[in-house]
Amino acid sequence: MAKYVFLVAMALAAFNVMASPAGGGEYVDSVRVLGELNVVALKQAQMVRDDAMASTVIGRAELEQLNAVAIKGISDVVPNFYIPDYGSRITSSMYVRGIGARMDQPAVGLSIDNVPFLNKNAYDFDLADIASVEMLRGPQSTLYGRNTIGGLINITTLSPLRYQGWRFMVQGARGNEWKASAGWYHKFGPRAGTAIIASFSHLGGFFRNNYNGKLLDRETSGSLRWKLEMPLSSSVMLRNAASASLLRQGGYPYEYVATGEINYNDTCFYRRFIFNDGLTLGWRAPGFSMTSITSVQYLDDNMTLDQDFLPLPYFTLTQRQKETGVTEDLVFRGDRLDGRYEWVAGAFAFYKHTDMKAPVTFKDTGIATLIESHRNEANPDYPIAWNSREFTLGSAFTIPTYGAALYHESTFRLGRWKLSAGLRLDWEESRLRYHSECHTGYEVMRLNADGSLSHSRDVVIDIDDRGSLRRSYFNWLPKISALYELPMDGENNVYANVSKGYKSGGFNTQMFSDVLQQRLMGIMGIGAKYDVDDVVGYRPEYSWNYEIGAHLTFPAARLSLDLSAFWIDCRDQQLTMFPSGSTTGRIMTNAGRTRSVGAELAARWNPVSTLELAASYGFTDARFREFFNGITDYAGRVIPYAPRNTLFISAGYTFRFRNSVVRGLELGADLRGTGKIYWNEANTLSQHFYTLLGASVAVRGEWWSLQLWGKNLTGTRYSTFYFMSMGNEFLQRGRPMQLGATLRLNF
Repeated sequence: MAKYVFLVAMALAAFNVMASPAGGGEYVDSVRVLGELNVVALKQAQMVRDDAMASTVIGRAELEQLNAVAIKGISDVVPNFYIPDYGSRITSSMYVRGIGARMDQPAVGLSIDNVPFLNKNAYDFDLADIASVEMLRGPQSTLYGRNTIGGLINITTLSPLRYQGWRFMVQGARGNEWKASAGWYHKFGPRAGTAIIASFSHLGGFFRNNYNGKLLDRETSGSLRWKLEMPLSSSVMLRNAASASLLRQGGYPYEYVATGEINYNDTCFYRRFIFNDGLTLGWRAPGFSMTSITSVQYLDDNMTLDQDFLPLPYFTLTQRQKETGVTEDLVFRGDRLDGRYEWVAGAFAFYKHTDMKAPVTFKDTGIATLIESHRNEANPDYPIAWNSREFTLGSAFTIPTYGAALYHESTFRLGRWKLSAGLRLDWEESRLRYHSECHTGYEVMRLNADGSLSHSRDVVIDIDDRGSLRRSYFNWLPKISALYELPMDGENNVYANVSKGYKSGGFNTQMFSDVLQQRLMGIMGIGAKYDVDDVVGYRPEYSWNYEIGAHLTFPAARLSLDLSAFWIDCRDQQLTMFPSGSTTGRIMTNAGRTRSVGAELAARWNPVSTLELAASYGFTDARFREFFNGITDYAGRVIPYAPRNTLFISAGYTFRFRNSVVRGLELGADLRGTGKIYWNEANTLSQHFYTLLGASVAVRGEWWSLQLWGKNLTGTRYSTFYFMSMGNEFLQRGRPMQLGATLRLNF
């Protein structure tokens, strides 16, 4: 760690002692002015630092410097916000302040141009021409509802009313990685504008499967997006954004810890198609506005994997789902008493319908070691032999989920005080209709006195189970906050807030294969029987977040600081676990009670107009207070997978030139740090704190820029994920050093 900080410091010193750049013409995007953090979410204040919450806004210039085209690019940049890069893009795991999710319901909400995404399977994608990314930390459930218990990410894309012309980007990097995008922005008359953006991405991969010599983490994706912004009158605004994307991704680079190798025999892949359309209608009147946000969402994906990740034919899983969703959000805003009283209120409703098939296919080794051997050990006098060396445990589900909510928040300004209180009434219902089947059979033999085997009988297994489950929840989600404006130059305030967070409950669909497996074993007279209602359903997660903080600006020193400290009391926290034994699925369970305490710091300093320094640090201590899994009491242990520390340090220096071709030269360096991360509830396995060093050099002209960049320049070896399957340990390594170049053209 110390040597990397030293490298960054030496780079900064070198930037400062270089020859002074030529003065003259203005250079766009070379300096990010303090205080320009305009909020983009409709339900927040005009300035994000005027709200009583911890937040970070990253603008287009910084996103381009970081080469961030997906939300993974801001991991660690935002304090206490971590997105591990592992598995496939179906994963989309996020952790904020010790709260996170690896499957099913997300802990962080995502919206693009204020349109919410319902399924976290669709979170991880590349998006061209991002104007800004806003990250609100802490529960946002009062205004945004379900699955924002950890926070909210709102992405704003470039508006055709603010930019007109063509935008091109081409990028190449180590790992046979190629990205390209092209956007056309046009303005019709004085107001209406439209944009069409196409993008393409390809990654050859870094990790190879020793079984067949092929690269596993390869992927190819493409997307097409259309955006229309058109004022229908001086008081009515229409915006529509539609997008479609296609993804084809390879397997999972999971390394078997016992051998240190990636070596498995069955094919793995992830395929996904997404379509979204969001229509926003806004109406303004004196002191009052109304906005309607309507969306239609469609997801079709297929995850197929070798579930044992060994070079033997145990079993495979396919999870294929098609989901259609509709949302409607009516947002009303108003102010009274000359701005001393402001309010926001609204109504939200959604419906999503999911059809899923998740068959598990048992193969020769799986049948022999997981079924036949157990049965024959229990009854050696009458051993069995399966009729075929492959059979399927079939599971199909239909899951309709729907809900509605009413919410309101009032804000009073009393002198230097800003007092807010809000409440959301939220109702949700989810139903599960399942169909589990298995059609196979085996032969029972008799062990004779001379050691020979003779035929006894044939057993036909014909399981066809159907049923339904139902869960409904009603929640009240309050929030109160107080902010005091300090009597100082600049934007300075201190604040405190208390808010309740909520994450939906759901169904463990992957556990149906285990339920069916135990049913099959029961027919043979061995094994335990699962209670479907107990194993398949899990409860919602609730939290109370207590937070204090400050937003400080020192104009004379060109310095801004954001500070926060929090205490989170969480009940029924949802955890993903791999059940013990020879099971084939994962299970979401509720952990009783947990608590998370921590602090965050973000600073940005422009000592001179051409030099910018930024740093952010987050610390979280998240532990179980009550969690007994029936075997072990984990009270006092650290919650797994959520990092205890996140660190980001960056520096950028700009040289400006009076030249018709080259307008500027930008030098940048950054350091990201993450850890310690515990991999299990017992806290016996972990990834220690690690750092990744990056750097970039960019040459810019009036309409072009060329950036040379590097990530993980020191080749740090680290792990991003760990799990156990059938008692075997697996992990995934992080990406090695990567060098690349990015060319951008704007006409």
